[in-house]
Amino acid sequence: MRTKVAIVGGGPAGMLLSHLLWREGIDNVVVELRSREYVEARIRAGVIEQGTSDLLRSLGLGERMDREGFVHEGVTISNSRVPFRVDFAALVDRVVMVYGQTEIQKDLYDSATSAGWPIVFEAEDVALHDLTDAVPSITYTVHGEPATLEADFVAGCDGFHGVSRHAIPAAKRREYERLYPFGWMGVLSETPPVSHELIYARHPRGFALCSMRNPMLSRYYVQCTADTDPESWSDEQFWQELRSRIPEAAAESLVTGPSIEKSVTPLRSYVAEPMQWGNLFLAGDAAHIVPPTGAKGLNLAFSDVYYLSEALTERYSSGSTTALEGYGARALRRVWKAVRFSWWMTTMLHTFPDAGEFEHRMQETELDYLAGSSAAQTAMAENYTGLPF
Repeated sequence: MRTKVAIVGGGPAGMLLSHLLWREGIDNVVVELRSREYVEARIRAGVIEQGTSDLLRSLGLGERMDREGFVHEGVTISNSRVPFRVDFAALVDRVVMVYGQTEIQKDLYDSATSAGWPIVFEAEDVALHDLTDAVPSITYTVHGEPATLEADFVAGCDGFHGVSRHAIPAAKRREYERLYPFGWMGVLSETPPVSHELIYARHPRGFALCSMRNPMLSRYYVQCTADTDPESWSDEQFWQELRSRIPEAAAESLVTGPSIEKSVTPLRSYVAEPMQWGNLFLAGDAAHIVPPTGAKGLNLAFSDVYYLSEALTERYSSGSTTALEGYGARALRRVWKAVRFSWWMTTMLHTFPDAGEFEHRMQETELDYLAGSSAAQTAMAENYTGLPF
């Protein structure tokens, strides 16, 4: 089989890239390790930047998002149960949308299926070949049958554990990483959200976050040790811990119920450079990971594939490779700014086990400054709602 662009990974990044390329008439094939049902069932983040929601609308993928999603004009931040609000709309005239990544994934698959675009599911033993040659290729098997896909270019959108990043020679790859000494215990419950906007809470007992998926589906998190077994926590233990960390008014109005999903998410900051090698171009989690504190993971993946689609469009419309050659540098400028913002949010709001009194006072002072400074809140709002693509 032959195509112009082979896309490894059928998650949100790969599927959005496929849509952007088909919009420009550029043939592509998506190769995904898992089944469609498996990918759609993954629970992921739900906060999308204004630029991301605008991009989805431009592709005709915004109807259900605008109908079922929640526009958030700000967030509440709590310091030892004392809350203050950062008003995005007033500060930067931009907002965010709460619409689950799972729903975006379904919208992308439904659109591609309706259009008849090729997606290969359950592709095992995926391997990349001849990436510095004129015709790179991908080999894989589906239900035991081997297949080869040749292409002009390969887009590696297969996540942190995928094969694409490792196809770049180790001697040519530089990796930057910060592992955080804690994780997030997350609970999904069929209960009304405690607030119409997100609540980020710093507390001496640890961080907490109150989020939502829809009017009767809430998502809550509390900081825990990275090696915590989610099954070792009872629902009652989780609710009690959450109440102790969030503002008193929120704790009193919190509606609890049985958890329908419970998990622990480790936190890391990670960037791999370069994001391109020969005719291979990395995008999304294949190249970088950010802690979820800043709500940047999905949004960074979308800005990556937006840049890559522009570069490929230039290549096929004019023959110029200038944008393709500059793709990695362009993407990394935005990536590192998002990494910085996510690191800042994480270090400001979490309790670090090796921190002393000085570090605790610095966290308190940082939050006190943020609470009282319009300039600081504007900088946060600009980053949280999304830097321009």
